[in-house]
Amino acid sequence: MIEQIFHYSTGNEKAVEKLIMDDNVHYIHMLFNKDEGLPEHFSNSTVYMTVVKGRLTIRLGEQEAHPYEAGTVLKIPYQTKMNVGNKDDDLLELIVVKAPAPGSF
Repeated sequence: MIEQIFHYSTGNEKAVEKLIMDDNVHYIHMLFNKDEGLPEHFSNSTVYMTVVKGRLTIRLGEQEAHPYEAGTVLKIPYQTKMNVGNKDDDLLELIVVKAPAPGSF
């Protein structure tokens, strides 16, 4: 088999699944219920964040928090302060791609 297969959660429980973590890219699947999210942190690469389901509420740098609906892709620069979470009742599902992989800088 040439390809590698990766599986991710399809349920409704909080999950941060680091599916692919290699020298080229980091590919992460995330699920957050209302009032869940990530601790505030700085991006360690260029981050491409896809809102698959629900509505993302994110504060970047010193900006006010902004909501983004499903079907939105955000490109977030390296070393940007991030506060990522779900403020809504519906499940938030994200795909996060970090490219190049952290450590390449």
